[in-house]
Amino acid sequence: MKFMGFLSPASYIPIALLIFSIFYVGSTSAIDAITSARSIRDHETISSNNTDLKLGFFSPENSTNRYLGIWYLSQSYIIWIANRDNPLTDSSGVGKIHNDGNLVVLNGQNLILWSSNVSANSTTNSTVAQLQDSGNLVLRDIATGKTLWDSFSHPADAAVPTMRVATNPNTGKKIEYVSRKTPSDPSSGYFTVSLERLGAPEVFFWYNKTRPYYRTGPWNGRFFLGTPRLSTEYLYGWRFDHDDDGTVYVTYSVADPTAYGILSITTTGTLKLVRFINKVEYLNLEVDQNECDFYGACGPFGSCDNSTLPICTCFEGFEPKNTEEWNRKNWTGGCVRNVPLQCGSMKNGSEVQQDDGFLVYHNMKVPDFLERSNGDQDKCRADCLANCSCVAYAYDSYIGCMYWSKDLIDLQHFPYGGADLFIRAPYSLLGAGKKGRGKIALIVAVTGAIGIITLVVCAYLVWRKWSAKRTDTGSQLQNLNIGDQKKVKLEELPLFEFEKLAAATNNFHLSNMLGKGGFGPVYKGKLESGQEIAVKRLSKASTQGLEEFMNEVLVISKLQHRNLVRLLGCCIEGEEQMLIYELMPNKSLDAFIFDPLQRKDLDWKMRFNIIEGIARGILYLHRDSRLRIIHRDLKASNILLDDEMNPKISDFGLARIFKGGEDSEVNTRRVVGTYGYMPPEYAMEGFFSEKSDVYSFGVLLLEIVSGRRNTSFYNNEESLSLVGFAWKLWNEDSILSVIDPEIYDPCSENSILRCIQIGLLCVQELPKERPAISTVVLMLISEITQLPSPNKVAFVHKQNLPSSTSSQKSQPISNNNVTLTEIQGR
Repeated sequence: MKFMGFLSPASYIPIALLIFSIFYVGSTSAIDAITSARSIRDHETISSNNTDLKLGFFSPENSTNRYLGIWYLSQSYIIWIANRDNPLTDSSGVGKIHNDGNLVVLNGQNLILWSSNVSANSTTNSTVAQLQDSGNLVLRDIATGKTLWDSFSHPADAAVPTMRVATNPNTGKKIEYVSRKTPSDPSSGYFTVSLERLGAPEVFFWYNKTRPYYRTGPWNGRFFLGTPRLSTEYLYGWRFDHDDDGTVYVTYSVADPTAYGILSITTTGTLKLVRFINKVEYLNLEVDQNECDFYGACGPFGSCDNSTLPICTCFEGFEPKNTEEWNRKNWTGGCVRNVPLQCGSMKNGSEVQQDDGFLVYHNMKVPDFLERSNGDQDKCRADCLANCSCVAYAYDSYIGCMYWSKDLIDLQHFPYGGADLFIRAPYSLLGAGKKGRGKIALIVAVTGAIGIITLVVCAYLVWRKWSAKRTDTGSQLQNLNIGDQKKVKLEELPLFEFEKLAAATNNFHLSNMLGKGGFGPVYKGKLESGQEIAVKRLSKASTQGLEEFMNEVLVISKLQHRNLVRLLGCCIEGEEQMLIYELMPNKSLDAFIFDPLQRKDLDWKMRFNIIEGIARGILYLHRDSRLRIIHRDLKASNILLDDEMNPKISDFGLARIFKGGEDSEVNTRRVVGTYGYMPPEYAMEGFFSEKSDVYSFGVLLLEIVSGRRNTSFYNNEESLSLVGFAWKLWNEDSILSVIDPEIYDPCSENSILRCIQIGLLCVQELPKERPAISTVVLMLISEITQLPSPNKVAFVHKQNLPSSTSSQKSQPISNNNVTLTEIQGR
């Protein structure tokens, strides 16, 4: 509309408004704005120009309340909500431009439930609310072109590319994100995300807006120092910046025009990331939490390490402030010094006291309340040593010097990442070779000769290690020990070169990532021969390692069955460990059955074929293979689908070769797997058997029939799991209610009900009452057999946690159903 510049000033505004109104009222193409001439009623939507985003009314799952919101592709991906704290109870809602120029949501009585609430100094005829291709809903005065309000500056619980977390230190204005109360109640919840500590900015999670719940640690230009699990591949495109008015913000963007991402804060205060390529979801993960992630878990001067028991320890020269509380695992009181510092104390006559120094602790989450200055690491040390109030320092090449003069709070030790933290200590503790994880005393004085000798020896050892790694990567595989300490011979398994796998996956580019599990990310690749492959690459952040890697190779390398994924080979070079599989073009089962759009493509015939295929795969593992194998991690994300939608069981990293009889059990103190799919005897006592896989299969069968996750009932239906909900309906003779409406057909009703009954038989509380998998297969393929009635099922009521997720036993946990965990069996 540049031609308007040639009109006289007097005629500009009315003609512009007339043309604008005619365009939006008369156009038959996608409409992207609410204007004075066009409001939006329930069941109507407006779309962005690219049609990927829509604004309209929706109801959350398991709720009848109505909200005006914006979603990406489908209502499964809500990115913004207007009236989240004031819902409509019916379908009478209207979104419109009010006579004061604001965008409002009205109910059937014309009462304003929500407003953009800006002093527009405009009339209803001169403002328009437009939905942009970015997902930003912008209220603009079309007479002046001024933006009056936008949804990106008033977010709900989700962020998309170019959105910000921001703080203006001059005005105190912030752009914050607030979680939902529950998945079915999007009203403002208990967790708030904001940008704090602007000297070295970090993101804070607050509980009830007042109590620190979690913090990321400061940003160092590449990642947050306190979140090594968020590797740089997930932070790609993130940056910190500031506006001319002093606003400091963090934002992210995607360079790939086919990519899109939604980052949200969950109802339990964790981060959830969903990413799309070509409008198809290819990554859905939640960053799980452990006890050490909670702010100040070990109190002042206490260090938290989730890999040790107890998780909290005091640094050298410190002891628990309250020993009795500490022994009761109440660590919030923290630690106090038991060896005094010398700095600032009086010299005793002619006796010369030795100066303080520093003990260094590696891979640490640096404490809260840091001060910073410029300078190199030597200057950091000298400045801190010269200041008696300085109790610790750290250095990062991007941030510079970090100092602490108060109590050190919210410290955590990581297996990798973080920073070196130098804590002030008296001379008596220096160079003493103290015990403890990652601790070495700072050497105060060394001679030049010793330094040269040490350097030469270290260089020689590094050369020896480097040379050894280059000799023969195949021999490394052939002589590795696994859990039972038996030698593993892998001469027949093809070995892939790292360079060829890197080329096949475009250097493991993010766009080729198919997903991420406990072992690490999985990438799509194509070899020079044209064969498509899936490459599972061990992540340095993985809780799994060589044992699981070798276990999967040992278990699956000799197995061949149409319902098991086929291992093509492996790669081990240096620290790289990778498994190469045949590519499953339709990815995993969970991407279909839990997606409102994709599950429509799975009719009952296809779902039954998947159920039967999984059962036959388990039967092969338990009975027909030359090894009897317990999988121990059967779940929807570990069932892959080939080009004909045939199921193939994958991920054998936790599998065990079983030597007992059908009803015999093995006890382990290393309980691994996924909550909700674990039977009670395994999750609570560490006992597993063939019946453990039968239980997991029962849960999976019920999910396939219902199209719902075990976790979908969290905070709903009396906190029942899907298993408990199905059992409740079975006893009430209302089991039809559990069937996914997408597959219900009176002609298939008997077959579906039969499968539900088989699923309930598989999840019975007592292992001896569950059928063997061979019996399950017979039940599925025979329509004559009279099925027994199921007895009480296990885990009817959830233990205040979403059941099909992976976490520590008593912490808010992740909905990332591809994450594996370890807990201690009792």
